[in-house]
Amino acid sequence: MTRIVHLSDLHFGAHDERLVEAVDWEIDQLKPDLVVVSGDFTQRARTEQFRQACEFLDGLRERGHEVLGVPGNHDVPLYDVLRRFLSPLARYRRFIDETLCPFVELKNVAVLGVNTARSLTFKDGRINNEQVAFIRETFARTPSESFRILVTHHPLFAMRVGEEVERAIGRQELALDAVEESGVDMVLAGHAHHASSGDAGDMATRAGGVLVVQAGTATSTRVREQEQSFNTIDIADDFVTLTINGWTGDDFKPKDAQRYEWVEGRWKLKAAAEAAH
Repeated sequence: MTRIVHLSDLHFGAHDERLVEAVDWEIDQLKPDLVVVSGDFTQRARTEQFRQACEFLDGLRERGHEVLGVPGNHDVPLYDVLRRFLSPLARYRRFIDETLCPFVELKNVAVLGVNTARSLTFKDGRINNEQVAFIRETFARTPSESFRILVTHHPLFAMRVGEEVERAIGRQELALDAVEESGVDMVLAGHAHHASSGDAGDMATRAGGVLVVQAGTATSTRVREQEQSFNTIDIADDFVTLTINGWTGDDFKPKDAQRYEWVEGRWKLKAAAEAAH
């Protein structure tokens, strides 16, 4: 079994310190093989906010946790126009990770992060041809039996949050072609501060054979019709279990887990998988 803790939208600078401490504690108890952070480490990409995010990540690593992260649109300066266009991710590279497209291989699991944040867009994200080629090349070098995970900040698929619809990533078709051709099993994203609904079954939807897992905000005070949360993902040889850990006001509590099984070329909820046999 491989365990991944999936955090997103930490937004240091608009965070609740109680939530940061609770996430720290929960990660230590869960003992994941990898912690994934799918973007928006900061609220406004200011130096002090990156320092706070760096301190959080350093604490995880000092306690033995491996971390993979990608930038979000909030990690690009908004009001500092010169920095936004000349060196948009310089502070991210300094404090978080020099690599904008990190790659980690665990036992039978390969995880690749891709930067979708752009200077020319205020909120939306994009993917380009070079990144699509990089996705294909990277996963082509992994064993065929590896469970392959792609991490972006912006969702690859449009999603509804209340009355609003979050748009899919720019050049979506390029991204989806790469996902299909590379045999990606799961895509992880954040951005919307919403995990689709209150349980893991609604959080994860299927797109072709791929599991699409959306994380809410873990530590930000900015929520959208849902409490703060983070995901636990347990990967076995023939099934995946997804759990949302929701904030109760005092601590994070796991909600009902949903198990997905590989049936006829796609991941299906256990009940649906049983009906298919």
